[in-house]
Amino acid sequence: MKTWLAKKEEADRQRKWFVIDATGVPVGRVATHAANILRGRHKPTFTPHVDTGDFVVVINAEKSVFTGNKEEKKVYTKYTGYVGGHHEISPKLVRQKHPERIIEKAVHGMIPHTRLGRAQIKKLKVYKGAAHPHDAQKPSPVSVRNQKSEIRN
Repeated sequence: MKTWLAKKEEADRQRKWFVIDATGVPVGRVATHAANILRGRHKPTFTPHVDTGDFVVVINAEKSVFTGNKEEKKVYTKYTGYVGGHHEISPKLVRQKHPERIIEKAVHGMIPHTRLGRAQIKKLKVYKGAAHPHDAQKPSPVSVRNQKSEIRN
């Protein structure tokens, strides 16, 4: 018996769209479900080295929550490469300016940091409000309230 592996051409034909509502849901839980769908972990045809994942639209990014006191204690850091270029910012400030970046950064940390991961993260669309321009693709809703997601085909 041979192990079946997905081909890139086969995966491109079967892409679906899913929408996740982040209202009142912890950031990590939203990011976990989004990363699994982006990678294709929810499909029986999952192949680690092929992009078999689907598109994910996350709405209401500003209404996602942090558990515990992460809203005040957590710190996002970046370094420009220049002297004195170390910057730190709290999630509270990020939520005021660009709330979609909280979800994007959390999901980005959960996918591979390779060419494959860069291709997968391009399928993530995060929006601040409930409106999104992807209604034509007829995205299926994903419930992330419980521990297991319910992906409806």
